[in-house]
Amino acid sequence: MEVVRPAFVPDPTLSTAEMEALQRDIADAAVFTDEFAFDPATISLDGPAGQATLGETAVEAGAEAAPLVAGVDQAFVGDRAVSAIVVLRGREVVERVWAVEEAEIPYVPGLLSFREGGAVLSAFAELDCEPDVVFVDGSGRIHYREAGLATHVGVTLDVPTIGVAKNLLCGRPRESLDRKLPEGARVAIEADAEVETAAAGTVIGYAVQSRQYDSDSQYINPLVVSPGHRVSAETAADLVLATAAGYKLPEPTRLADSYADSVKREL
Repeated sequence: MEVVRPAFVPDPTLSTAEMEALQRDIADAAVFTDEFAFDPATISLDGPAGQATLGETAVEAGAEAAPLVAGVDQAFVGDRAVSAIVVLRGREVVERVWAVEEAEIPYVPGLLSFREGGAVLSAFAELDCEPDVVFVDGSGRIHYREAGLATHVGVTLDVPTIGVAKNLLCGRPRESLDRKLPEGARVAIEADAEVETAAAGTVIGYAVQSRQYDSDSQYINPLVVSPGHRVSAETAADLVLATAAGYKLPEPTRLADSYADSVKREL
């Protein structure tokens, strides 16, 4: 895939103020509504969980016409960021690529894309296919300036993206998350004073309970899901639930996480 908006390519040499200003520009360019050609109802993972392998024949009817769904995750080898992408059509893994770039700055909350974004874009440059939608391990609109890693990558490539994070960076849940939520539940996350580019009360994403224990003595925390680009908050939550496949993580990022770890071991 080629970069569509080169002005937004992450530059780790920028000052903090310059990075934050660029993020505001990215948020202005981002589209947080559904703007894609595929039918979201065609994205599912029918069949037994955990069986997808490279070159596996998809089992569901009409799978050849199903959208291409990519998962992106990162691992680190010293100061090098390893970005891995796994592309699925149904349960069939149609392509896997990876790239390594130096992580030139330390982790700073809110500026993750300037640390990892270069490796992500390098991995996308290796892809032969063009995904219909991309799941990114990281925040999208749930971000201080509505421009997390998923939004930064999505706007730069102009591809529909969804941010799937494990922790809430900012925003206010409409209901308490300090309790056991039933599997399939979602709780809206609203912009608060920490989100400087959105009006207070704007729904910027959801806490999504993709999996839950049956036991009353323990529970699984929800994922924090937000639109990255060209996807609404509601559709982002729908697609994460549709691809959970019995695991907490949606299958695209779960497989990308596994592939990133495999590459890391090889390196």
